[in-house]
Amino acid sequence: MALGQNHTTVTRFILLGLTDQAHQKPLLFALFLLVYLVTLVGNLGLIDLIRTSAPLHTPMYFLLSVLSVLDVCNSSSFTPRLLVSLLATDRSISFSGCAVQMALLNIFGTEECLLLSVMAYDRFVAICRPLLYHTIMSKHLCVRLVLATCAVVTLNSVLQTGNVFILPYCGPNIIDHYMCDIPPLLHLACSDTATANVILLVLSASVTLPTISVIVVSYAYILGTICRMRSLQAQSKAFSTCASHLTAVSLFYGSVFLVYVQPDPQRASAYNKILSVFYTIVIPMLNPLVYSLRNKDVKAAVQARGLRLHTRGMCQKGLW
Repeated sequence: MALGQNHTTVTRFILLGLTDQAHQKPLLFALFLLVYLVTLVGNLGLIDLIRTSAPLHTPMYFLLSVLSVLDVCNSSSFTPRLLVSLLATDRSISFSGCAVQMALLNIFGTEECLLLSVMAYDRFVAICRPLLYHTIMSKHLCVRLVLATCAVVTLNSVLQTGNVFILPYCGPNIIDHYMCDIPPLLHLACSDTATANVILLVLSASVTLPTISVIVVSYAYILGTICRMRSLQAQSKAFSTCASHLTAVSLFYGSVFLVYVQPDPQRASAYNKILSVFYTIVIPMLNPLVYSLRNKDVKAAVQARGLRLHTRGMCQKGLW
């Protein structure tokens, strides 16, 4: 029996989107199109910069390039459909399409959680075990960690999505959201969702608690190590290497917790939609900016790239 087909009569869901005000839609379309383009340019540019700049061939920047790939995939999974929904009159999505969208949301959200914890461990090794950094954080280990997180998020997504779509849906079929998220879908199920909510809580906790623990413990050791440093310059350098990651962690976990950790999410649907836009669409745009603006290595690589392009252009003009 297919997922959700036991006594399910709903074949399509209606996504209400962000607004029903016609005069707001062109402005929102232009805004989100700009955000999407900046996301693509920023993340793809950062990936190319890390790939072509030898000084950036380190574990930290390898993990950062993986984060950029994740951000491109995340934004590309939700932003184009949001843009279409702002212009189209038909805002329906098929039952299977809704399941796929939820699976992608689970995959990208969980992967970012796990990747941020791996990056916290990388900073722990770099600051607390600097002499062993390249031995511990080898390329082989980094690749294995990324592959392991991919396996975990795939399993988690299958379980989370199956937990929602195995329930019967017999109407209504209107989702007050711009995407198929778990809380609004459970609200539409025409059976008791107590067990599904418990499973959701257990699966979510099995991912978030270990990842948050790794981040907290890593930074506890990092803070202790920094406090023992006698040089203010060394302390400043250590803090600067962690500042970008801490900013990314705060942005992501802050918005996610505000959406999902609420006594009654249905009473704050408009508020949740805005926060969901933030962590699925805006954060992928901000991540490359957060990791570049105050990063001396990235700035130096950008300047070196600009100098090479300028020199190449001058040479070509000279040949003419």
